[in-house]
Amino acid sequence: MVGTLAAEVAHGELLAALAGRPLVVIDRFCTALRTGYTGPMPIEALRPALSIGCYAAWHPALPGMAVSAEEHGRVRSVAERRGWPRRVRHDAARHLVKLDRPPVILTSHAGAQLQELAEPGGTVAAIDPGVRATIEARHLFDDLLRAAGVPAVARVRCVPAERLPSLAELRKAVGSDRVVVQAGGTFGGRGTVVVSDDDDMARAARLLGPYRVAAYVDGWPCAVTVLSVPDGEGGVSVYVDRPSHVATGVPELGVGPLHNAGHDWSRPWPVPAAALLMECAERIAVWGWRRYGVAGMFSLRALLTPGERVYLSAIRWRCDESTEVSAANQQAVGVPPFVLAHLVVMLGGRVSWLADAQEFNQLSLMRATQRGGPFSIRVRLGGDSPVRVVAGQGSGVYRLDSAGRPRLARRAAHASEADADQGEFLLADLPGPDVICRPGADLATVEAVTEGATQPFHGPSSASPFTRRVAAAVADLFAPADP
Repeated sequence: MVGTLAAEVAHGELLAALAGRPLVVIDRFCTALRTGYTGPMPIEALRPALSIGCYAAWHPALPGMAVSAEEHGRVRSVAERRGWPRRVRHDAARHLVKLDRPPVILTSHAGAQLQELAEPGGTVAAIDPGVRATIEARHLFDDLLRAAGVPAVARVRCVPAERLPSLAELRKAVGSDRVVVQAGGTFGGRGTVVVSDDDDMARAARLLGPYRVAAYVDGWPCAVTVLSVPDGEGGVSVYVDRPSHVATGVPELGVGPLHNAGHDWSRPWPVPAAALLMECAERIAVWGWRRYGVAGMFSLRALLTPGERVYLSAIRWRCDESTEVSAANQQAVGVPPFVLAHLVVMLGGRVSWLADAQEFNQLSLMRATQRGGPFSIRVRLGGDSPVRVVAGQGSGVYRLDSAGRPRLARRAAHASEADADQGEFLLADLPGPDVICRPGADLATVEAVTEGATQPFHGPSSASPFTRRVAAAVADLFAPADP
């Protein structure tokens, strides 16, 4: 079942699962799910009645109502990016009581604060937070992989530790001069220290244990989105998207070491490496269902070495920053976004519109070895001075003029509406002209599709000429802010 028919069936099954309840999304981006309700094959039931987040929405990706932290504080900063849920909590509660029925809340975290917002009678569409914390715990990761039957060739040599011994002992334990110390369940570079000497070891010791200590692997970070759906016969059907290459620590983009600078689905994969990563994803999905009864979407992280070997590095059993643009992969083969099925599964509904899982995964494997696909690029503010927007016309598809300045081509909210091979790119989540951006703040996300003629990254920490031109054009939209 593909294309328009699949979208119609998926729309009907989502409406049935919602059962008249309003959909509320809590996410950093108030336009979360926009890939599902704009662009090709739009599914209007995915447009939230209320969206609660950090960054404001824009047309045509507007939800029914939106509450954003920056519309009140008029500031973007690292602190706002990490602390926005606390800042919008009271405004969110006021908007929630205006809804005519208790809502369904879609979020990547199901903590006590969110459950409080959902009460009375609301439903948080996420797996149990205790189960998620266990699955994502760094120090339990290798035990999880063994329990799931992940082949040893895909596992990095590592040891768990309640306390950190000396660097010499760690090197001996994992057989590597450089070691990676991880703690907690945080991502985005926090909670991870690459240790080469005693100074690095002192930084690692400041992390709160327990720890996972692994041998350092030189490779290109990568990720794959996975969806598991109960099959009605006691098991799950597992759908694996084509994997992406993940850039980290790209200075030209204002993104520091170990921090995510973007995802690229357009770069081809070696067949054995892609096949192994997808097999591991299937094994973990089946294990999660058998062990904890969990299904839905998750992201599997790994490293692809220059020798084309794959080593798994982390699991995020939730929607994450790659969910938005990865949905374009599913739409490209006539399938509604995985997140729609994820939402229905979280609500205990029926998902009948997906194709045979093995056929879908074979198609994903074939597409993974080909050039072309969507990509996303994160642009953050470097330097030491705050800025604000003084040019441009808000989020949408842009082109560069003869002087290299960005010019709005049209309003849009979907990566597939920007053809990078024709010089187009979607600037998503630009701040308004009255918002002050402080060093480290997100300036925009660049999204587009390519047939393979355009590359966003030349290496795991290296921007391509295309990306450098676009980043410079984004910077041209801003000017120093008044004190």
